[in-house]
Amino acid sequence: MAKKYKMMSLFSGAGGLDLGFCWTGKYELLLANDIKDFMAKTFSINFGAELVGSIRHGRFPQVVLNDVSNVDFQALGDVGVDVIVGGPPCQDFSVLRSSTTERSGIMVKRGRLYGHFVRALVQMQPKAFVFENVPGLVTANCGAAYETIIKDFSNLDLRWDEVRKAIKRDNFIKARVQGYDIIFNGVVNASDFGVPQARKRLIIVGLRKDLAGGQNSFAFTHEFKKVLYQNKIFKKYPLTTMETFEGKTVPDLQNEYEEIMKEYDGIWEEVSTFKALKWKREVWDRLTFDVVKDYLLTNNITPFCQGELEIAFKEHENLLKEIGYLSSKVSELKFSDGSDCPAKEDQEVVTAMKMIPPDENYEFVVGSQWELRKKGVSQIYRRLHPLKPSYTVVAYGGGGMAMYHYDRGRSALSNREKARLQTFPDWFKFTGSYSNMKAEIGEAVPPLLAKQIAEALSWILESVE
Repeated sequence: MAKKYKMMSLFSGAGGLDLGFCWTGKYELLLANDIKDFMAKTFSINFGAELVGSIRHGRFPQVVLNDVSNVDFQALGDVGVDVIVGGPPCQDFSVLRSSTTERSGIMVKRGRLYGHFVRALVQMQPKAFVFENVPGLVTANCGAAYETIIKDFSNLDLRWDEVRKAIKRDNFIKARVQGYDIIFNGVVNASDFGVPQARKRLIIVGLRKDLAGGQNSFAFTHEFKKVLYQNKIFKKYPLTTMETFEGKTVPDLQNEYEEIMKEYDGIWEEVSTFKALKWKREVWDRLTFDVVKDYLLTNNITPFCQGELEIAFKEHENLLKEIGYLSSKVSELKFSDGSDCPAKEDQEVVTAMKMIPPDENYEFVVGSQWELRKKGVSQIYRRLHPLKPSYTVVAYGGGGMAMYHYDRGRSALSNREKARLQTFPDWFKFTGSYSNMKAEIGEAVPPLLAKQIAEALSWILESVE
């Protein structure tokens, strides 16, 4: 049996990142951690992890329900953690201007939560790590925080003294702390990897410097990217919302697609706003109602060849089968966790959404009798397009921040539909209230994206060994 790399995760949430790593069959989960009880409970149920308040040596897997600052990673003993993954919230980074001439310019105050991710690297010295976060971290504060993070990872032995002060820890440190070569560092779009959702995440992957054996890190970067992006078909031919919900590939959805779209026939006359009339000319009049042709049109796929398109749809079918969605229509399923229950909605919203067609939002009804009272944010009350990836699934926020179904007779999505857009398999159970489940799903890294990252990292780890 091939060796499995031992991994732990921090800020684990419901476990989207962990699930992707475990899907590969190349990683053994030892430890997870989260401060929210409903997140930790969901993790425990799905990963068979013991729910504990502090680390218990030798009993794996386990999920520690506690503030990360209270977790003693050294209690794991000498199990030898190979990989640490996690996405610490970095909102608590701050940038200050020095008031002294000698130190004029910008100073960065590290966030407490991020500091404990660094502490885990210092204490456990894993072979590699995966750090994920929001893309906005790259440009926030003119990039000062992001630059600090990269330098911290690369020079742990030199920077730890600064970090430990932010988290108020004694300078416990091993005889020799290794920094990490950054072998991948960039913003990725989940839809490029087959996730039926336009979701961007910042991914930073580090390999411990001593493992590189003096080799140029550019070589590892090249190989990591080569494996990560080995299947480029989804970048041009993305998996769609409709395929994900219906469990069929585009060519098999002709009847469903035509029925859905023709429900919107004449909507411009009902709404009768400038926006609606413009949509009729620029969108409706261009539709062919042939599902394959409109898929290509809607996603601006040009040029293409028939052979390539057939390969793409076969890849769509393989992916639906892998996750367990193929031949499984989500609206016809019942889930014991209640994730299929509809959201509570105001009748005003339900009525107004009937007047907003796919790929449009609040602006479509501005100036009509269906204009919603919440104004000033154009991207709210967005209806999904059946032949495109969805918008980003969010964890929090009301007032139209939810996404709405492409079927005119439907309004807000259920949590289970959002879970499919995130590529959680249908067997995955969520816990807590409707809003708890929404947070569990919306905060997660799509497992399918995590799987691709895990595959690329395992190739690097195998090569250095």
